[in-house]
Amino acid sequence: MATTTAGAFNEFDTIVTPTASTWEKVYQRRDAVMSVIKEAFPSTANVQFESHKLIGSLGRRTASNPVADIDLMVHLHVDNDLWADSYRDDSSDFLYRVRRSLNNASTVKKVGARGQAVRLFYADGLYVDVAAVVKYTSGGYGIPDGSGGWLTTDPVKHETYLNECNARLTGDLKKVIRFAKKWNAAHSSRLASFHLEMLVARTYAKLGDNPCSALRLFFDYNHQFLSVQDPAGYSGDLSTYLTSTKRDAVNDSLKSARDRADLALEAERDGNHREAIRLWRIILGDQFPTYG
Repeated sequence: MATTTAGAFNEFDTIVTPTASTWEKVYQRRDAVMSVIKEAFPSTANVQFESHKLIGSLGRRTASNPVADIDLMVHLHVDNDLWADSYRDDSSDFLYRVRRSLNNASTVKKVGARGQAVRLFYADGLYVDVAAVVKYTSGGYGIPDGSGGWLTTDPVKHETYLNECNARLTGDLKKVIRFAKKWNAAHSSRLASFHLEMLVARTYAKLGDNPCSALRLFFDYNHQFLSVQDPAGYSGDLSTYLTSTKRDAVNDSLKSARDRADLALEAERDGNHREAIRLWRIILGDQFPTYG
């Protein structure tokens, strides 16, 4: 509970930001999975472990509570003959090789393949998605596309791009991203997480220390402007998964959020923090503090 809008946002930031204990659990689980991976793909095998990296929102430090999944990129080197004879034209075989190896060596509750990654399920609900990739000499990484082919991606470039944007905007960008994710979650979660992050990142030429104004600008700037390019240059327009119906619904949500943000900012200027907090709670969801 808070008695000022600024206080409510400070409290909200604490609520939605993963804690030190959460990060400790994430690192413990990452290390446990990597121990299994390294054992399953030794340097003497025809598929060898090369490196790993925490990716996704945790890797980019844009995750918000509650944290439900860990995305782990695992770079595997495939011997040339095996690549040419089997995996180059059948990424599903590659994916199931990873699944079988993890299933044989892991003690987790369940291991399943999800088209592009292998998911390790745990009794506590915090699962790990292992994105096994091959590195292309031409640049980027190949990841199974779910249909037997390969997609090119580069999570390293994604992280670098966002870190550069965050540094240019004095380090507050990732906080705004976490807030924007809560708005998305409170209004049907129509936007994919990475797409949403890139929309926030491209919104600002400068970013002050007022999250209310920053969010209002995000809603306004991206209304009717949902197309944004993959900063790594591989996936093109990140909004193509949206149907016309879903695109209209997102734009309606952005407009509604912008209009409520205008009212909240006006209430705050008038000293009516109770009303401002009430409106921001509608925008950002039930985790946002109440007045008091």
